[in-house]
Amino acid sequence: MKTIFSPLHSGHSGQMELIAGAIVPGFEKPSRAEFIRARVESERLGPILPPEEFDLSAAKRVHKADYVDFLPTVWPEWEKSGRGGSAIGYTWPTRGLRGDVRPKTIDALLGYYSFDAGAPFVKGTWDAIKSSHDVALTAAGLVKGGERAAFALCRPPGHHAGAAFMGGYCFINNAAVAAQWFRDNGAKKVAILDVDYHHGNGTQEIFYTRPDVLVLNLHGDPMTEYPFFLGHADERGEGEGEGLNVNYPMPFGTAWAEWSASLEDACVKLAAYRPDIVVVSLGVDTFEKDPISQFKLKTEDYPKIGRRIAKLGLPTLFVMEGGYAVEEIGVNAVGVLTGFEQG
Repeated sequence: MKTIFSPLHSGHSGQMELIAGAIVPGFEKPSRAEFIRARVESERLGPILPPEEFDLSAAKRVHKADYVDFLPTVWPEWEKSGRGGSAIGYTWPTRGLRGDVRPKTIDALLGYYSFDAGAPFVKGTWDAIKSSHDVALTAAGLVKGGERAAFALCRPPGHHAGAAFMGGYCFINNAAVAAQWFRDNGAKKVAILDVDYHHGNGTQEIFYTRPDVLVLNLHGDPMTEYPFFLGHADERGEGEGEGLNVNYPMPFGTAWAEWSASLEDACVKLAAYRPDIVVVSLGVDTFEKDPISQFKLKTEDYPKIGRRIAKLGLPTLFVMEGGYAVEEIGVNAVGVLTGFEQG
């Protein structure tokens, strides 16, 4: 299996985030991608290739154009305002506030285009975002070109980014962009299987009314787990998308037996949909030692995930999402990929 990887991800480094009542160094850090890259090499998964460069047309098919155009302006505008550090919003439009009015200052725009304080910018953030987007589309091109599977080692991740908002370490929704690119290049139907611990709220929002992309999410129950305001089992899609959004919220402490039952049900539904392509939002923050998650999967469980996905017998694009126990992230992420290769 070929891996696509860009060193430009490292420009998104040293950012701070607001979490649990404190401003702390970001959990989403460059070592995550480097541990995975090193494991790909040590396991001899396959060649590691650089991304090609793509324009932002596919991104603007799933995100609002003004939102995409805003992202590269953030750091220059922040610097122009005389500040360094991390560019983080602190005011968000919510119920009762005028969320339909686009403000003018960088502080206001950071709030206007986000749903939390978990997507800060530093000087190299835009280059990292764009390279992550290019990584996903380059890997998608390999799958379209006939590869059984490819791995997009994306950083920053993407599944919390919606049509016009960032958050949860995510800016451009790499999996959604790849799914759209597949549709634009001949795929009639695409399925997105999100196995990250946190609900892929952005992916759900983007495709919620569409009949051409099935979205399945296995995640922590939003009654008690971030992102809190989306991911319930009764969210089934709307209009033409009715029945094509499937959520599997699970409680704190969920281990392999219950989690794998949800995976099995998701795979059965996915197979019945008969997509041309599967995009896997690959998060490994389901791991028992993850510092910001509450599931109890073990390292030996991750190859089983890959083997089950392989049984679908469909061209598959793996897009890296979350996972923050950095010492084990490479072993667990690559474990899914080697399991798929053996399946």
